[in-house]
Amino acid sequence: MLMSNISLGREDLKKINGIGDKLADKILKELEGEKGLIRAVENREVDLIARIDGISQRKAIEIINTLLGNPLPKFLKGERAHQLYDDIIKKILAYANTPYSRNRILLLHPKKDPESIKKHINMVMDSKKMALKLPVQKIRRLIKNMKMPEKTKPRFNPTRAILTENKEEYERLIKMGLNNYHPILLNPEPRELEEYEIIVYVYSYGLFEIEGAPHIIMVRSGAEKHQIIPETILDYFKENKRLFKKALKLKRLLGEETILEKVIKILDELEKPEQTLEIENIVNSIKTEADKKLEKLIKNINLKGEEVLKLLDEGTTNKIDKIFEEVIKEAREKLKKETEIDFNPYIKSYPLKIDEKELERAEKIKFSEEITKSFEKRVEAAEKLQKLKPQTEKEIKKILEFDYKLALGCFAADYKLEKPQITDKINLKKALHLNLIPKENNQKIQRINYKLDNKENVSLLTGANSGGKTTLLETIAQTIILAQMGLPVPAKKAQIKIFDEIHLHSKEKTLNAGEFESFLRTFTSTLISKKQKLILLDEIEAITELEAAVKILSTFIELIKNSKSYAIIVTHMAREITKEINIRIDGIEAKGLDKNYNLIVNRTPKMNHLAKSTPELILKMLHEKSKGKTKKIYAKILEKFK
Repeated sequence: MLMSNISLGREDLKKINGIGDKLADKILKELEGEKGLIRAVENREVDLIARIDGISQRKAIEIINTLLGNPLPKFLKGERAHQLYDDIIKKILAYANTPYSRNRILLLHPKKDPESIKKHINMVMDSKKMALKLPVQKIRRLIKNMKMPEKTKPRFNPTRAILTENKEEYERLIKMGLNNYHPILLNPEPRELEEYEIIVYVYSYGLFEIEGAPHIIMVRSGAEKHQIIPETILDYFKENKRLFKKALKLKRLLGEETILEKVIKILDELEKPEQTLEIENIVNSIKTEADKKLEKLIKNINLKGEEVLKLLDEGTTNKIDKIFEEVIKEAREKLKKETEIDFNPYIKSYPLKIDEKELERAEKIKFSEEITKSFEKRVEAAEKLQKLKPQTEKEIKKILEFDYKLALGCFAADYKLEKPQITDKINLKKALHLNLIPKENNQKIQRINYKLDNKENVSLLTGANSGGKTTLLETIAQTIILAQMGLPVPAKKAQIKIFDEIHLHSKEKTLNAGEFESFLRTFTSTLISKKQKLILLDEIEAITELEAAVKILSTFIELIKNSKSYAIIVTHMAREITKEINIRIDGIEAKGLDKNYNLIVNRTPKMNHLAKSTPELILKMLHEKSKGKTKKIYAKILEKFK
């Protein structure tokens, strides 16, 4: 279904159960309007719709199905037709590895547009070739349950705050949703700032006095979301890192270029522990060295008498002062080199004492530098990852689409499906029922040929019970359903016609009057319809008395013959029907029965041939084995079959 000329909007969404005004508006907003909605529905973007808050995967499928007009009930008629479609879907689902692929497969519906069908079939045939070359089992292990990256919810941290002095900036920050991460402060009292471990100051004019405040990070007004709170980007990548690593392995296995190498490298760098300096430990370590040096130098001093007197009077001498000056100077230089902070925590004494206020000042400076450095590192990583995010998501989406193609390709490869030709007739060469294909290599299973065209658009199919008549009907139904789903078919060569409806009606019990009336009404309206139909009837003469069934079926056949529809009717009343109407009879001919009464059968129907029934074959075998009068009786009965 091509939707380029179709309008979809708010009112269409509201028609779906469970979608009201708010949710409809939300869907349109997230998909960027009506065009985005049409694009998502046309491309079966289940995951895209399911990522909207309030929409589950199941609901997304329902939305797409409803807006597509859910073609299944219009195309498939009869319980067995639906069962065949469901069985096809079940078979393909066995090859899906991701929720995306499974959802796309569940949305595979028969179509009527030839170009759309051909395009999808070509894609599946390319995927089949691909699947035959790739290490499928390794790929399936890597891709299993992969899905689009999860959106992360904001984690509120009340120990940090965002500060601004500008009301417009304050409103902008609120609009950006940053209040979901930290409190946002507008012109607070200075003492309020002391409550927070770290403050990001988004400044316009720099009105706040923050000199010496170690826990404030400066960011210019107008900065982007991730420049103020880098976690808005980083959390997304961190929480989806496992997904990205699996995707990277898959990309390497497929030999494809990827930016995921860069993503993982950035994340690995962020995870490396940051080295923090324990300033107090460094101060004490250098103090120990300085004390030892002081002790050694002071012990080696030679004092004159007057210097001894000065020492007794003032507690020091010029020589001692000089030693302290040199030792403390050397200690400060070592301290500056190791901490990159110019400060002096040493008080002149022996041993040296620590100036606790000076030490606290240095620790605040170092803390401020470290949080700024960490913040800048995270912002830089967020900047890089923000640029990589669209391509990252594109690559993951491509992998999910690859899984969808891989599933279809593996299905086509395992079931030996081939590309059909879209024409105005049905012509199958070496076709086989999907359920028999897995057994083909181990058992002698015969493929079949069959055809219908506009000149001979109706046939009666005859043959012994268990000879393969029902299997033939189902094989033809499967072939048309698969082809119109845009999939290759279980035949070596196939020409198929596109139908509006497929009717597959199996053997029915004898109906009561009400049921019989209902059947006639339904089937008559089907025949009156101008839609092109493929009608497959399997011994439905059992619905009523045989004589009435012959008259009803012959009338139905006459109507179908004069239409553009096709029909194959399995029946044991071919002789009786041909007395009412001229119609082609095909037969699945059994050569006979083996000693265990199993049919020896050629399952490809002979055109224009009435096949023997099971009772006739049993009589023939009995005739061959018997003698005398018994043989004559069997011969007389057999004459009646001619």
